[in-house]
Amino acid sequence: MKHTLTGRKAFAAAALASALALTAGTGQASAQDELIGYPGPDGLIWVQEQRGSGGFVSGGLAAWLDTYTTFACEGGGSIEVAFRLDEHPDRDPAPFTLACPVGDPARVTVPLGTGLHGGFQAAVTASSPSTRWGATVVQPE
Repeated sequence: MKHTLTGRKAFAAAALASALALTAGTGQASAQDELIGYPGPDGLIWVQEQRGSGGFVSGGLAAWLDTYTTFACEGGGSIEVAFRLDEHPDRDPAPFTLACPVGDPARVTVPLGTGLHGGFQAAVTASSPSTRWGATVVQPE
């Protein structure tokens, strides 16, 4: 029996493909080096690992669900993260900087709240081309 993706899951798969196409220099981390784990069925975006500056675009937000984005980084230096909520520019979270230690990754989760629809962009500026970072966007049901 052939299975097809429908609705939100199909859009999430398309958004993930778009995010991967937008990132340059993506590397593969081994299981023990993984910066940020797979977000599971509630995930809209999973950037497993990126080196240097980059970003992603998310779409298909369900207005009735809370939205959270988590960033992790490692390797020295820092990343600066800025958001742009396409349909809600009055709710753009403030840019923040996350220090990226050598060794264990640092993590931060930013709640974006409910009532969001459309999409948003996250731009990541790394202090070094060798700084590793990853991100997820989830809407827990």
